[in-house]
Amino acid sequence: MATPTQKRKRAVKLLLAEDNLSDALLIEEIFRVSQRPIHIDRVKDGQDVMDYLRGVGKYAQPSRPDLILMDLNMPRKSGLEALAEIKADPRLKNIIVIILTNSNLDSDLMSAYEHHANFYLIKPHNLYQLFEAMNHVEEIWMRDLPEEVDEG
Repeated sequence: MATPTQKRKRAVKLLLAEDNLSDALLIEEIFRVSQRPIHIDRVKDGQDVMDYLRGVGKYAQPSRPDLILMDLNMPRKSGLEALAEIKADPRLKNIIVIILTNSNLDSDLMSAYEHHANFYLIKPHNLYQLFEAMNHVEEIWMRDLPEEVDEG
């Protein structure tokens, strides 16, 4: 006799690529009150993004996030360089990549979209606006991700 499949809520896997600890902690805190469970892994630069995705170095197992929230201006490898690599890799190109940056330069915006960023978001300057921005990310970009996992 077959037993019915049980389902549980699946956490959204978010990779946060942010070298500023204060910004990262604020974003993590905002997502703690999310309507849906969100598992956040944080890396500090574009090289770590690529190592994380490919399972290189200290990231022994490759991991595929549902969404990457990535700063542009990071050490070692910029967010733009990592974005270009992600979107050029057939195994990774479908991952949602949202650029979250202080840069309001048109050239950065255009470069991000030329490299197929899904969205470009300028970091708000106050906590309320950051909360609203992350709420937007959740409502728009996480809305269509699978919500349940079959168990059984």
